[in-house]
Amino acid sequence: MIAKFFVDRPVFAWVISIVIVIGGLVSLYTLPIESSPQITPPTVVVSAFYPGADAQTVMECVATPIEQQMSGIPD
Repeated sequence: MIAKFFVDRPVFAWVISIVIVIGGLVSLYTLPIESSPQITPPTVVVSAFYPGADAQTVMECVATPIEQQMSGIPD
């Protein structure tokens, strides 16, 4: 029923949509930046299993190649 109202009056629908867009643009400039949350960088978690291997072997065969392939991520 309400959709028929706007279909019959397209100019009125355009005016309402333009008012909503203008209101959004005005509010965009009045919102304080300080109230926005701090954005934290994403966290990468990699887990690998090498049954029967000691820590040195896992570091050499698994951890080091993964670190080399993922450039820019320390440790």
